[in-house]
Amino acid sequence: MKENKAIKFETKVIHEGYDAEKYSGSLAPPIFQTSTFIFESAQQGEKRFAGEEEGFIYSRLGNPTVKMLEERIAALENGEAALAFGSGMAAVSAVLIAMTNTGDHILCSQGVYGCTFGLLEMMNEKYKITHDFSAMETREQLLEAIRPETVCIYVETPINPTMKLVDLQIVAEVAKEKGLPVVVDNTFCSPYLQNPISLGCDVVIHSATKYICGHGDVIAGLVVGTKEFISKVAITTQKDIGGVISPFDAWLLLRGLKSLAVRMDRHCENTEKLASYLLQHPKVEKVYYPGDFRNSEYEIAQKQMRKPGGMISFTLKGNKDTAQSFMNNLEMIKIAVSLGDAETLIQHPATMTHAVVPRESRKNMGIDDSLLRLSVGLESWEDIRDDLEQALEKI
Repeated sequence: MKENKAIKFETKVIHEGYDAEKYSGSLAPPIFQTSTFIFESAQQGEKRFAGEEEGFIYSRLGNPTVKMLEERIAALENGEAALAFGSGMAAVSAVLIAMTNTGDHILCSQGVYGCTFGLLEMMNEKYKITHDFSAMETREQLLEAIRPETVCIYVETPINPTMKLVDLQIVAEVAKEKGLPVVVDNTFCSPYLQNPISLGCDVVIHSATKYICGHGDVIAGLVVGTKEFISKVAITTQKDIGGVISPFDAWLLLRGLKSLAVRMDRHCENTEKLASYLLQHPKVEKVYYPGDFRNSEYEIAQKQMRKPGGMISFTLKGNKDTAQSFMNNLEMIKIAVSLGDAETLIQHPATMTHAVVPRESRKNMGIDDSLLRLSVGLESWEDIRDDLEQALEKI
């Protein structure tokens, strides 16, 4: 697509990174389902391996279909370049490994995804790369938590699954004073709702399995950043560890992205109505939702998110048995640990996505045994509400 800064998100998400004229006028991007690429000569092969000539070599090192996806997500996140991976965790691990050496320290937001927690623990145990968690509510908290050996700040916002928000502008300002890069897991928002790079952060990560795919049929990850950083990751941790995406999965993500804006609007609309319903229900103890004006972080949501998103967490009046009984009584809503799909999904973080996190650490993150996480789907919101209602009546 021709360079035009006036192009809106809804247009970029459909057209960016693809020129049909280069591919025989095919409306849909072609799938380059190939493992390797032919060189015109031995000399061309030598130049490409030496980095003296642009071109494809081997699909672990780059693929035309994957490149289309990377160019599109970079544009949507207002970044210079991007890399696609075979999973969200491949993306997280590639970034953190690229940024750290033995003895370094990572400062993290108060909560992180369970597998990210597991990765941090493994990096500590095997390579003495330590980490700490901070609420990151003020400049003072951040400055106090940063050590001489800190090399990056890693943030989830909203945090999975407590929906706690981190003010990215404050984090970015402090990080720049200290010369530290800020990495943001933007999975819960998608680039439609939040753009951390525009707020001063450096690297954005997505589990593209979620809203970017939108249909529950792809496992993938994406990283966006500067050309310099993306090139560093591409020629080190991605190339040598090899957590790459397949051309077909990249094509599925390109297809899913076309409807991202429309889907996110519906997710957000449904979630706002269901949050209002849950906030008034007598069997619900507490609701965690960025769009609740009574939330202490409501102003942060208004400042850095275009809409409050499609996720709700809530606690029931009871315990783990109460929560599990409620889940088992649901009829339409599916018990599953992903999010961002067309179907409404519910899961129990303490025994599912965050089961790897020790109980005391879960408690510090705000995850108790009655907490449930709801990924609101695209169904009629009344039907979702009715299913929640009938299940609540039975506990």
